[in-house]
Amino acid sequence: MQSIRNIAIIAHVDHGKTTLVDKIIHASKIFRENQEFNDLLLDNNDLERERGITILAKNVSVRYKGIKINIIDTPGHADFGGEVERVLKMADGVILLVDAFEGPMPQTRFVLGKALNLGLKPIVVVNKVDKENCRPDEVHESVFDLMFNLGATEDQLDFVTMYGSSKQGWMGPDFRNPTDSILPLIDAIVEHIPEAPRPEGIPQMQVTSLDYSAYQGRIAIGRVFRGELKEGANMALTKADGSIKKVKIKELHVFEGLGKLKVESVSAGDICAVTGLDDFEIGDTLTDAENPEPLERIAVDEPTMSMLFTINNSPFFGKEGKFVTSRHIRDRLMKETEKNLALRVVETDSEDKFLVFGRGILHLSVLIETMRREGYELQVGQPQVIFKEIDGQKCEPVEILVVDVPEATSGKVIELVTQRKGELLIMEPKGDLQHLEFNIPSRGIIGLRNNVLTATAGEAIMTHRFKAYEPYKGPIPGRLSGSLISMETGTTTAYAIDKLQDRGFFFVDPGEEIYMGQVIGEHTRGNDLTVNVLKGKKLTNMRASGSDDNVKIAPKINFSLEESMEYIQGDEYLEVTPKSIRMRKIYLDENERNRMSKKETVA
Repeated sequence: MQSIRNIAIIAHVDHGKTTLVDKIIHASKIFRENQEFNDLLLDNNDLERERGITILAKNVSVRYKGIKINIIDTPGHADFGGEVERVLKMADGVILLVDAFEGPMPQTRFVLGKALNLGLKPIVVVNKVDKENCRPDEVHESVFDLMFNLGATEDQLDFVTMYGSSKQGWMGPDFRNPTDSILPLIDAIVEHIPEAPRPEGIPQMQVTSLDYSAYQGRIAIGRVFRGELKEGANMALTKADGSIKKVKIKELHVFEGLGKLKVESVSAGDICAVTGLDDFEIGDTLTDAENPEPLERIAVDEPTMSMLFTINNSPFFGKEGKFVTSRHIRDRLMKETEKNLALRVVETDSEDKFLVFGRGILHLSVLIETMRREGYELQVGQPQVIFKEIDGQKCEPVEILVVDVPEATSGKVIELVTQRKGELLIMEPKGDLQHLEFNIPSRGIIGLRNNVLTATAGEAIMTHRFKAYEPYKGPIPGRLSGSLISMETGTTTAYAIDKLQDRGFFFVDPGEEIYMGQVIGEHTRGNDLTVNVLKGKKLTNMRASGSDDNVKIAPKINFSLEESMEYIQGDEYLEVTPKSIRMRKIYLDENERNRMSKKETVA
């Protein structure tokens, strides 16, 4: 039986994780000499490449000296925390990749902490030692300090360190003596990462992630922890509620290079993909039909937030997108639920409106951003948390919010969180940072991340996990200022914007096309104000010296997709098209808005 190593790679954005995997793949001669390949093989969607966050964990494998190495790519972002823990369960060791100049970064800390708690053996790779001003020795010390602060064991602290440059394709134990290949790193993996155990007995495979194929349906991916799986075998699938379902393995695939290889059997220690299982969930165990033995379940966070998705019915609809009908949007959302675990879609009583339930703002925004890039036009409503009635009492989702922040700014963070009904549970030093833990309603987290990062100069690390439904905590202060709304459809003029600057801040520049009812700025007061930003200066043949040519307009405020989602009010929609993001009132006509608000007041 061949020896197997399962290794996960942890790194911060832009530290070279994907480039390193590329070089390992090339070194193991997966590509034929004449075959062409692209760089960044793993981050294969544009969104991942741009944001620098691996959203979906991927698997590749290489063979070296008769040993199979399964490489598992991990998402580095805390909002995909559920994904991280599941993925690390498949590994026996981790490569921690850090930049020789920047050193370990905040997000690395989150994933590394999870890996150390699971008892995984680390190998540290200090990358980019060819950069100017790099400081490999100091970075090595800071990695040691970080692991010590995260409570690593003595065995974990006795880690091997490799230095090199993924881009130039070399790694070695000493950065002063560059080698000519990446093979010393692969040798270190083989030598120091424990071999995957191969226990015999009743087969057990836990489903840790899933894939979807138009031909084969849903595909279960996971590691075989014990025994052997065989093609065509009758097995049992143990579910979350304790029930056991009889299933049959249709096909088995192992990961080979960048693709999959069909095999007849998979033994313990390897990672495989199984087709033919319908109706499975993450955490289910595939085991023997006669003597089922389930593994301990992995928790998948349940959705805590919902957003209304609807067709784009603004005056500018259909100008930029290819897919604009409710049928297009329904089909796309249903396709997403096949492989996006924490996402649920519920149809409403209206044909063109869908309620989409997700884990948080980032989770939902990645879906919206992916859809707009694919050519969809849609509108989304204000994010809402999901309330439940338990024993006759209104309850809301409460999350445990963990913030690690430098001591100097911890006071600001506590103030921001308590304003949003957060309760401080724990405050303790954690190495060089203050570790804060809060109970906070999910409503309070909307819009909080930006405020916290601003207050801490970007140094706070925020993670939140769903805790439970608890009694409603009362109103939370939202946005204090009203909206500036366009009175007419047309092109904005510098003259009109200049004259209205004392009324608020604008989200549009002169010369932009806008429509009636579009939210074009933030009012300085709490009420909404309808303004005309289209009118030009009355033209006469007299020239007023000194006042005509000195229009000074503050630059418009640019919102990212997430910021826009957090900014809109309950009576507003966010219009999302492949090229634009616009905020608008649900009712574009001012008279209709007034009529509807009176109806709501009466009701």
